[in-house]
Amino acid sequence: MAMADSEMEEEEEEEEEEVVNGHGYTVDEGLSSVGFGKFQIRMLCYAGLGYFADASELMLLSFIGPALQSQWLLSSSQQTLLSTVVFAGMLVGASFWGLVSDQFGRRVSFLGISILITLSSFLSSFSPNYTVLLILRTLVGAGLGGAPVFSCWFLEFVPVSDRGKWMVVFSTFWTFGTIFEAALAWIVMPRLNWRWLLALSSLPSFGLVLFYPLIPESPRYLCAKHRLADAQHIMENIASLNQAKLPPGTLITDLQQHIVHGNEEAEVEDGIESKVDYANSNTTPLLKNKEPPQPPSSLSLLFSQKYIRTTILLWVLYFGNSFSYYGIILLTSELSAGQIKCHHSVSISSSESESGSGGDGSSSSLYVDVFITSLAEVPGIVLSAIIVDRIGRKVSMIIMFFMASVFLLPMAFNFNFNSANLLTTGLLFGARMCTLGTFTVACIYAPELYPTPMRATGSGVASAMGRIGGIVCPMVAVGLVAGCHQTAAVVLFLLVLLISALSVMLFPYETKGQSLQDTLSASASSSSSTIP
Repeated sequence: MAMADSEMEEEEEEEEEEVVNGHGYTVDEGLSSVGFGKFQIRMLCYAGLGYFADASELMLLSFIGPALQSQWLLSSSQQTLLSTVVFAGMLVGASFWGLVSDQFGRRVSFLGISILITLSSFLSSFSPNYTVLLILRTLVGAGLGGAPVFSCWFLEFVPVSDRGKWMVVFSTFWTFGTIFEAALAWIVMPRLNWRWLLALSSLPSFGLVLFYPLIPESPRYLCAKHRLADAQHIMENIASLNQAKLPPGTLITDLQQHIVHGNEEAEVEDGIESKVDYANSNTTPLLKNKEPPQPPSSLSLLFSQKYIRTTILLWVLYFGNSFSYYGIILLTSELSAGQIKCHHSVSISSSESESGSGGDGSSSSLYVDVFITSLAEVPGIVLSAIIVDRIGRKVSMIIMFFMASVFLLPMAFNFNFNSANLLTTGLLFGARMCTLGTFTVACIYAPELYPTPMRATGSGVASAMGRIGGIVCPMVAVGLVAGCHQTAAVVLFLLVLLISALSVMLFPYETKGQSLQDTLSASASSSSSTIP
């Protein structure tokens, strides 16, 4: 026993000596060394499956709503409530799963999210009545609210040089999920019924449960919890699978790196970081095996002096992005359905709505509409991938908000579009492309703004604010459009886009090319270097 203890002490002393001599590497340095390879591809597939499942579950209500209304004799308000409760569940789930992820780990969140979605989604297909279905879809929404955890987890495995590009690739799984659900509904609904569609739509989330044992914890989260040995083991697995080598030395946190190179430590007291100089100290806190000061909760840190500005601006950005994105989708559906009786000249294709009304034709046109509108997201994703790592997150979003406004502006005037249906379709197509592009970049930017101990919470709460935008939009925008106030609705969208762009301009710093921070203290030490 004594020999074993002495060997462990020698190993610890060697590690401490390596750190003091600078022979250590951070997670960012390790990931940059091993690059993006097979390991990250596997993580992309799992996290992407989470996004894929979320998109499928959200889209299916567009297809089962009419069937439920006919079978259960639902009113229009009852049918609308089916969608509203899902968003309400997402509102709660987005904040809850972010807190769970930052406190107990990304894997714990994944297990809870995947089980909740799978069970509640599958059981929905056996709902005996409307009330039970409402409860189960609310639970589905609570699980879907955990989507930001998937993006945060995958982000934490990507080298800084490839982060923007691969996060855009990750977002394409959402578009694939919407297309999959439309195709599935096209096959299932005419031949079987809505119960089969609900049951089959739970398969992607079942895949999350099935492959859960294969996924690792985020090494950044482990570093934030001072579990460096576990984190280094995962880094070694990444290097092995990617057939690359890690830098020499042992894994250290970014805070330890700052201490070694700057002889300073940032302590967290009541959510406010303060520098402590150890230049004249006889001992280095890094080398002492003592517990670090317990930081405040990740939720309270969002409102600390350092992060309050970022938090509020991010809420405005997500709310505006969701409001404009879903508003343009709703505007497109209103026009394509020919429901605006006072503006026939603005309908996208009145002849199509006449030929598609009633019988099976209406169902077919619904599936086709989903495919067409989903195609608008493809160029938006491509545009985001091209510019996000070249000109930065902030400039990318500002440019695409401006482009979306340019596409929408002509629709604020009472031009005679009767002979220009293609132009109307093109304007809406372009506006959705740009708003999806800003949404994609915002989902990259948000988790980059916060350090690891509060990353999932910050992104989750911001996502919750976006869900509020998605809930409010139909109440306001659709009411204006249906009430023959298209100009007012378009002006409202333009105003929201302008406010969203202004919020982006006011963010304190750009994150392109910057390392992710794994500790609150190191974030305080290095934040000044990221401000343009």
